[in-house]
Amino acid sequence: MISLARRDILHSWGKFVLTGMGLGLLIGVTLTMGGVYRGMVDDAKVLLDNSGADLWVVQRETLGPYAESSSIYDDAWRSVSGMPGVETAANVTYLTTQIRRGGEDVRAMVVGVSPGVPGAPGRPGYLIAGRHIARSHYEAVADEATGFRPGDSIRIRRNSYTVVGLTRRMVSSGGDPMVFIPLKDAQEAQFLKDNDSILQQRRRTAANPSLNRPGVPGLLDGVIASQSGNPYVNAVLVRLLPGADPEGTAEHIRRWMRLEVYTRGQMEEILLGKLIATSSKQIGMFLVILAIVSAAIVAFIIYTLTLGKIREIAVLKLIGTRNRTIVGMILQQALALGILGFLIGKISATFWAPIFPKYVLLEVRDAVTGLGAVIVMCVLSSLLAIRVAMRVDPAEAIG
Repeated sequence: MISLARRDILHSWGKFVLTGMGLGLLIGVTLTMGGVYRGMVDDAKVLLDNSGADLWVVQRETLGPYAESSSIYDDAWRSVSGMPGVETAANVTYLTTQIRRGGEDVRAMVVGVSPGVPGAPGRPGYLIAGRHIARSHYEAVADEATGFRPGDSIRIRRNSYTVVGLTRRMVSSGGDPMVFIPLKDAQEAQFLKDNDSILQQRRRTAANPSLNRPGVPGLLDGVIASQSGNPYVNAVLVRLLPGADPEGTAEHIRRWMRLEVYTRGQMEEILLGKLIATSSKQIGMFLVILAIVSAAIVAFIIYTLTLGKIREIAVLKLIGTRNRTIVGMILQQALALGILGFLIGKISATFWAPIFPKYVLLEVRDAVTGLGAVIVMCVLSSLLAIRVAMRVDPAEAIG
């Protein structure tokens, strides 16, 4: 039998193609939203992978260092290094800030790491150009997404740093590229106040009678000196010996050092279950809305096409065409529209995903799930048109 759906589509191919393109762009946006969520999850996992840590030692009763601020003394790593099961431990600081690149600002996460310690947790695992940080001051390794190149100068707070190396896919949980600088410089950038604040604090301290009492020499000098120091880091990253029990070592550190310790699984739960939970719910709501709008578009266009050929359907019924043939015609049109829209949407999402400011991860399983959802949506959307077609009276053909 000649395909009635194919003949009808060819008869009004212009309207069909334009509708498919509009539906395809909507499906492309839906796939992109799913890719944004997948990219957020991947950024969080990449952050943990690139840290090279098995345990994160942070301030007690905080979710640091990524979900909350954390501040611990920078000599804590020595005690952590001596704990059973620990292979190596290293201090690290994290500071998300705006850095200058020519005439524009770049949002980046500035990471303070110990220079000259190859393979230490927190350092970039590999470089695509240049070398690692070797000096204690004024050198930087930047992610290529920042736009910097070896030899460029980066201004971070008070100091300028020379880019000596480039890395790739080193990002924060929010997708911001990382810039690695020496730990001492990072501590100064994060914890030290500006010159005016320090001067005002010194005046307040000097005017405080309790700190300027006769017979207590050196007290004021000691307070001022403490204001200019910065003996804090955000976390100690710990790499365990092969075969060591992460939870056992973590409990040992909690008990003896009175600090909070998170394993890889716990830190992943913090990032995925707390840090990006609200964003994931918001994206989920957008996906539901887009799915409803897509279904409404398919239902409307199929319903309109069906109303436009009521007389033809009546003629088919008059000559004895079975209802399942008419139902099949409507279903085929709906499925053809959905598949055309999905192909256009998938191609569109693939082309525009790389230009998004945030990482968009388009996975094959999401595409397969999306295709299945489109097919189900098209079948359900055609039910209204099928109901109209089944109620057509064959007498309308000769009316």
